[in-house]
Amino acid sequence: LRAAAPAPTARCRARADGFGAMGDDGAEGEAPRCVGCGRRVRTLFVQYSPGNIRLMKCDVCKAVADPYIECEFMIILIDLILHKTRAYRHLLFNKLHIGSSLDKGILCQFILMHIVLDAFRISVSKNNKADGDSSRSTLSTICNCSEVLGDALLGNIIFTAMLLLGVRYILKFSFDITRYRQILLAIIISSYFKLFLLTMMVWEFPSSAIFIVEAFVLSSNVVALRVVTRFPKAHCVGVCFMAHAAKHLTERWLMWTP
Repeated sequence: LRAAAPAPTARCRARADGFGAMGDDGAEGEAPRCVGCGRRVRTLFVQYSPGNIRLMKCDVCKAVADPYIECEFMIILIDLILHKTRAYRHLLFNKLHIGSSLDKGILCQFILMHIVLDAFRISVSKNNKADGDSSRSTLSTICNCSEVLGDALLGNIIFTAMLLLGVRYILKFSFDITRYRQILLAIIISSYFKLFLLTMMVWEFPSSAIFIVEAFVLSSNVVALRVVTRFPKAHCVGVCFMAHAAKHLTERWLMWTP
């Protein structure tokens, strides 16, 4: 008698759906996705006249493919803060079109913004630990800014390296620069809560606020990684936590190194 075939694992199911294999992504990278089940759809809506559209349904789950099309930005933002996967699928796949030819221009912009926000966070942390000497020369200020930018750049290099290593060896993704660029862009976009750090330029917050922001960014990165890869939460938590821990340890070491 022929033995029964083993049940497919979560990784095999993900690849069968077209999320783990690069061939499907490369062929239909610009196709929108259903925010409910994550499957690709032909179109999200049909426009009959200006302001008159009909939302299309997904052929798989039979639900409206993307109801966020008719939602205000604040509703989408609230759902993003609540870590709803439907809102993340709308933002990443149907709004920003990551994985398509449209994301090549915005990746560098988001990376630059991410490094600048990290540099500002490091600067705030250093100022909290400093003695408060306000008699700094212009040259000293320039050197301090360049040092902070260098620390932020090195921390993000370590973060990116550990993230991609985790994707390669924990999630078992084969190396493909297009797929890795898609994952990196999703992680950077899901770090949007770092913008909250800019409010420290206007209002005073305790140093614990930086830890709260970083914890929120970590949890948001986990949701984005799950949406892009469709892997279990435990795997995504492990990858994101490893990358953030390596980045945090690098920044601590740089901060206390004379």
